[in-house]
Amino acid sequence: MNEKYLYIYNNLINYTRNKDLYKNLNRKDNFSDRLLLFLLHFSFFLKNFKNDENRNVLQEIYDFNFRQLELSIREIGYGDQSINKKMKDYINLFHSMVSEIHFWNDLTNEEKLKKISFFLSDFQNNEYLLNYFEDFNSNLSKKTLNSYLKSVSRP
Repeated sequence: MNEKYLYIYNNLINYTRNKDLYKNLNRKDNFSDRLLLFLLHFSFFLKNFKNDENRNVLQEIYDFNFRQLELSIREIGYGDQSINKKMKDYINLFHSMVSEIHFWNDLTNEEKLKKISFFLSDFQNNEYLLNYFEDFNSNLSKKTLNSYLKSVSRP
């Protein structure tokens, strides 16, 4: 296991543990809610650092994060056949997220809100989440991938 990628994974997990993200969920959060927020954070992360120079490192981070997610799903107790289907679904969802936020900075707030609401449909008051992800995206853009690799950045 490459520890430099573990730092990034743990940082993304820590972002998803922010209790304020769940305050507008009209039920107790579950693994699926946390996973959606993790994938959304990871989508923004990849969007901000995607370039030819970072291509190989980002692929390794992608592979590492999805390996970690698979291990988490196994810990929950899903069987091998269920895991394969779940992972396929999560990867497809993630790629959909990446595609939808690719031009995030060019979208209006209303368009951004629709995208957030689409992926986080069980959440209420998505304006809060929109503001949160705007700040998250802005903070990512001010840092380098190297700062995350060296575990300098914390939530």
